[in-house]
Amino acid sequence: MASILGVGEAKKRLSELMSRVAYKRERFLIERHGRPMVALVSTEDLERLEQEPVAPKGLLAAVGAWADYENLDQVVEDIYHQRQEAQDRPVALES
Repeated sequence: MASILGVGEAKKRLSELMSRVAYKRERFLIERHGRPMVALVSTEDLERLEQEPVAPKGLLAAVGAWADYENLDQVVEDIYHQRQEAQDRPVALES
């Protein structure tokens, strides 16, 4: 668990914090106006974080999934065509 410090306190103690991170593997979360802004972590932690792939979540994952779909334009066109022929509701076509 990271210790939380305000930006002013972190500025005053930066050299000490760097030593604690480097030698004791501690982590610090630095806040500005009560909002987390940055984390102070070891270079080993940073390297590990940069190597681990992060899976997209939510809408970003959906967009990524569509990017791999080769015939997306044709699928969308087919959907519009099917909806035009459906009798249950009108469809406004984009130009």
